[in-house]
Amino acid sequence: MNKTNTYGLQDVDGLTELQQQIIRFYHNNPFVEYLHIQVRPLAGGQVRLELEVGEEHTNLYGIAHGGVLMTMADTAMGAACLACNKKVVTINLGTDFMHAVPMTETIVATARVLHDGRHTMTCESELRGSDDKVFAKAHATFYVLGRFIDDDPEE
Repeated sequence: MNKTNTYGLQDVDGLTELQQQIIRFYHNNPFVEYLHIQVRPLAGGQVRLELEVGEEHTNLYGIAHGGVLMTMADTAMGAACLACNKKVVTINLGTDFMHAVPMTETIVATARVLHDGRHTMTCESELRGSDDKVFAKAHATFYVLGRFIDDDPEE
C-alpha cells in the first residue's frame, strides 16, 4: 500500500529505518528546510538531495549562489556519514565550481564516503543538473561525534 508521509515520500514501507531516520533528521534541520532542499532515498541506505533553483537561491548575477551549492554538498556528505550510522560535523570543506547554475535548474547532490574512521570521515560530493551536467564537486573531512542511531546501548 502506497502512503505519503510528511516529507512527500511514497511507499515509506519500502525505506529502511536508517533512510527514514536520515530523512526525518534533515527535514527537522531549519536551514535545509529554509532552502527547500528535498532529501530522497537511494538504494543501500544512501540519500540524494534535490533543489530547484529559485530566485531566493541566486546571487546578483541571477545564478545559484555558491553558498547554496556548498550547503547541498556539505549536507549530502553529512547524509552519507549518517548512512554509516555516524553523526558528524564538518572540519574542512572545499568546492570546485565548474559551471554557473541557472535559475529553474534542478540540482541533484550525491555523496560517497572515502574514509570511514573512528574519529574522522572523508567524503566527496557531486552536484549535477537535469541533463547530468556536473556543476560542482566537493571534498570534505568530518569529525565523528558518535553513533547516529544507538541500536546497541551496551556498545
